Amino acid sequence: MTRLTSGLSRPAHPRPALTYPEVGATRTPEALPAGYHHLRHSVAVGSGRAAFEKAGEAVTTWRMHRRSGASVRSEALRAEPGVSLEVSVGVGAVRLGAPCSVVWTAYEENRTGFAYGTLTGHPERGEESFIVSLEPGGTVRFTVTAFSRPAAWYTRLAGPVIPVLQLAYARRLGRTLRRLVRT
Repeated sequence: MTRLTSGLSRPAHPRPALTYPEVGATRTPEALPAGYHHLRHSVAVGSGRAAFEKAGEAVTTWRMHRRSGASVRSEALRAEPGVSLEVSVGVGAVRLGAPCSVVWTAYEENRTGFAYGTLTGHPERGEESFIVSLEPGGTVRFTVTAFSRPAAWYTRLAGPVIPVLQLAYARRLGRTLRRLVRT
């Protein structure tokens, strides 16, 4: 996989802090922290090394998110630890922004992806990972793992609707990635 360099400089001002203490917990999906809603969604998106490379590139360059309808503003072209980004969804003035920071990445032979954690101003508190893996039989699998809880009044008010929306978004990302791999 070709590495991209952004040529973008990092801001000189202090970075906002992550809003949760369990940083990196999505690295071990079997042991997500208690006290949060847990999300695990996995889907096959293709087959073979070429599909794996294409899927990994789409995930780590924000292309999958953008093609799913989200807007992504990032200080870098590729996911790397410490990179800040804002993912937003909605239309026009009804757009919800979610500031995040990449907390870990995986650029491995058969596993590629990243996790971002929430920053102040995000409607939730927690972490979400987006991983593409090449399984021994050749199947390319995309997995979203997250733990979160409300951080804003409106997400607390929405209560049980939020996990349903999060799962719907994870499924949308999987469908989008499958289409990106096939084109």
